[in-house]
Amino acid sequence: MNRLKGQGRGVLKRYRDQRRGPDYRQGEQVSFNDIKQVFGLNHIRLGSWVDEEEKHKAANFIFDALADLAYILKLPPMAIGLRQSLNLAFGSGGQPGVQAHYMPPARELALAKNAGAGALAHEFWHAFDHYIASKAYRLDCAATTFASSCWLNDVPTISHPLNQRLEALFQTSLLTADGQDSHDYVKRAVALDKQYGRYYFAHPSELMARAFEACIEVHPEVYNPYLVNETLDSELARAGGYPDPEHRQQIFLQLLNYFAPLGEALQRE
Repeated sequence: MNRLKGQGRGVLKRYRDQRRGPDYRQGEQVSFNDIKQVFGLNHIRLGSWVDEEEKHKAANFIFDALADLAYILKLPPMAIGLRQSLNLAFGSGGQPGVQAHYMPPARELALAKNAGAGALAHEFWHAFDHYIASKAYRLDCAATTFASSCWLNDVPTISHPLNQRLEALFQTSLLTADGQDSHDYVKRAVALDKQYGRYYFAHPSELMARAFEACIEVHPEVYNPYLVNETLDSELARAGGYPDPEHRQQIFLQLLNYFAPLGEALQRE
């Protein structure tokens, strides 16, 4: 559940120059404690090699990225922390050659200090996919189970209108319109796995994470290369590793069909 390193420093420059979206901070400097409080995170861990200047820059980048994500999904900002179960690590606990990853046992989303930019949306989906599994499916143990895998393996669903919408999202993303066959997006991922000799691109959680970030990147009102980057112009994109434009639109409508009423329900609590 990770994103391989890309051009993190280049993305940071593009973030400063190109981000488009609401001005949540009104030009103010925020802290990682602000991020924890506003987005309802459980804990934030910073690496010992992250200096003060890097902390200030990263806090602003991450704050705006999470705020953009909440805005796009029509969620209250506090919902991003998944009921205060999600942990964030910055510049700490990284893996060689990986720009970001999500660790299910710790429920921790980790961003590399210089290369984590562009991977936040992808890893947030993994965190959400893990979190929602026990809320949507009847499981004995959900410690390392993802909702997308439950759907693929026909695990019984917990009856709830939102869970029906979640299953509709999976079906639109991974099956043909009639629901009778794997979508071409899935078939392209299977071909990539055969090419590289490993089961990765066609894993349901990775298929959904790429579909999710692809939809976030093409939002008409918000563009944030710290949140997501290179789903349109990258080697993987050219190899068919992301949904095509028409499919993205279909998936995005289902994302809003799920997250918008979820946000409304959370606002009423």
